[in-house]
Parts: sequence; structure tokens; C-alpha cells
Amino acid sequence: MLAQERHELILRSLRRHGRLRVADLVAELGVSAITVRRDLAELDSAGLLRRVHGGAIGTGTADQGTRGSQLTIGIIVPSAASYYSDVIRGAEAMADRYGARLVLGVSGYDPTMERERIDKVLGIGVAGLLISTALGDGDADRLDTRLDDIDVPLVLMERAFGFPHVAREYDHVRTDHAYGAMLALRHFVALGHRRIAINLQATVTAYWLRRGIETAAKALGVEVFLSPVDLPMRGDDPGAVAQVDAFLAECESFGSRAVLIHSDEHGARLVERAMELGLRVPEDLAVIAYNDVTASLAVVPLTAISPARRALGETACDLLLRKLQTPTTPVQHLSLLPTLNIRTSCGALESPATAYANR
Repeated sequence: MLAQERHELILRSLRRHGRLRVADLVAELGVSAITVRRDLAELDSAGLLRRVHGGAIGTGTADQGTRGSQLTIGIIVPSAASYYSDVIRGAEAMADRYGARLVLGVSGYDPTMERERIDKVLGIGVAGLLISTALGDGDADRLDTRLDDIDVPLVLMERAFGFPHVAREYDHVRTDHAYGAMLALRHFVALGHRRIAINLQATVTAYWLRRGIETAAKALGVEVFLSPVDLPMRGDDPGAVAQVDAFLAECESFGSRAVLIHSDEHGARLVERAMELGLRVPEDLAVIAYNDVTASLAVVPLTAISPARRALGETACDLLLRKLQTPTTPVQHLSLLPTLNIRTSCGALESPATAYANR
């Protein structure tokens, strides 16, 4: 069957059904999925239909899905709260500048739910997708083909997947968390600390923090102790208190009066318990938290490493929208550096300027 004949059949079927699936067209036309996708791409370029995840829709359907001529893009994140709330707001602000709108899907860090959210968002005919996957870089070997199956332009956020875990290179925008760990250790060294205790929660971020800690410790010539204790974010029950006490005992045994802790909530609880035991913060125990979402609200305001969360959302969305305008734009891997916000928990009082900036 000639390409022109296939195109006529595809458009005829589209007029009947309003939406087409690649799998159905493969069976109907008796050709490969690659051939069908190529045909759909050619018809899309000609403005006769619009490609979406897994197939195509009519241009009239696409217009309805995008509120007339308004461009719609999807954003899939593990959580809409805390860390990612700022990322979403940044992406939304950038989309608004372009006259586009976002459609949100939340995976809850569940890979199965994530696939459902991807299918749902792509099913409405979005032009492109921003995604921070449920699995992080440390679990890249557990990825399936969900990214490679997406037929629209894609920008990863806070992920840097590459070969051999995915079939092709993707644009990504991520925080250089390893650099953030280095900032924390460098600040401790400047304050005279040579032994530093570390407590990281089992999160996606911890993968990069460990790398940064190892490199920074070697470069700065300091000793670090990475604790296995799973600290609670809050709680005064005996089990939670015992965990915090166990970590404080580890710090004492290691001879460390400096702690890098991920995240803010864990740092706040650690400071509260340390003070209950008669320790002074920062004189007896200096603390730097990682994330800086609620660090300034702790009983003793926490010095914290602050990823540029809003800027990350803005940058990723801008990259995707420019990619949609100019599909030939080269793939870009962008890293944003976090900053150190100095407060009272690590031996340095806030200057008036810093205090004003943190309000």
C-alpha cells in the first residue's frame, strides 16, 4: 500500500472515530508501528491531525483540548506539596508568559500510578511534557520504556537519565545537589569543624548528596560519618525520641559537633531534642539542613542549602516551550546551583540583610 493510500485511510478513520490508536492502525493497515508513526508525523506536519501519546486526534479535538488556540503542556511530579509546590509554581508562571497552560498529574512516588497519570495527561492531547519521575537517578535500572514511549517533546526535572537506561537522550534541568553538599561542608570547615556527621533520608536527593559529600570531604580533608539511623521528622513517642538520641550519641562518639541533615523537618526535630538534653545550638551542635523549605521556621533558625526550586520549574518549562517552537534545538542538560542561606544554627548570626531576605 502506498503512503498516499494509507494517509487517506487514516484520515477517513479519524473522521469516523475522532481518535486513533497506533495499535489499531497497525492491525487495520497491515504495516509496522514505525510506519504508522511516520505517517502520523507527516499528517501532523501537514496540519491534518494532531499526534498524541499512542496515536492521533483530529485538529478540532485538539483545539477543544487546548481551549481554542491556547497551547497546553503536561507536568508530572511525585508530589504537589513541599519541595515540588515551588517547582510547579515556577513552571506555571513561565507557561503563563507564553500564553500556555499546565495540566498537572501527581504520582505519589508510585511508578504504577505514574504511568496512569502520564497516559491521562497525554490522552488530552498536550503538546509537550515536563516530568519528575517517581524513580530517581539511583534507581535508573528499574525504569521501563515509559519515557521512550512518549510521542511528544519531553523535559526531565530533577532527573538525569541517560544511556543505557533510556533509548535516547532527553533534555533535563536538575539541581546540582552534589554541589549543595560541598557548600555545606565548606561552610563547616570555615567555622573550624573537621569532623562532620551526616544524616540523609532515603530520598531521590540522597543519591546525589552522597556523591557530593564524598568528593567534598576528600577535597577539604575532613572526616565524615554517614549515619544509618532513620530519623523521624516529628513525634515525641519513645521510639522517635530513641532514634534521635541514637544519632546524637553517634555524633558524640565520632567527636563531631557539626551535622548536615536532610531534610528541614528532621533538622528541626534534632535541634529540639538536642536542646532538651542540654546541648546548646550552635555552640555544642552546629546544624545545616538541606532543602530550605521550612528551615527558617525552626526553634533555632536553620542554616540551610536551598535548591532553586521555582527557577527549576521556570527553566524546564521555558526549555520545553522553546523546544516546541524550534524542534531542531539541540538537547540540553542544565544544572542549577543551590545556595547557602546562613542562619543561627551553625554558629553565624543573621546579618540584617540576610534576615530581611529570609522573611
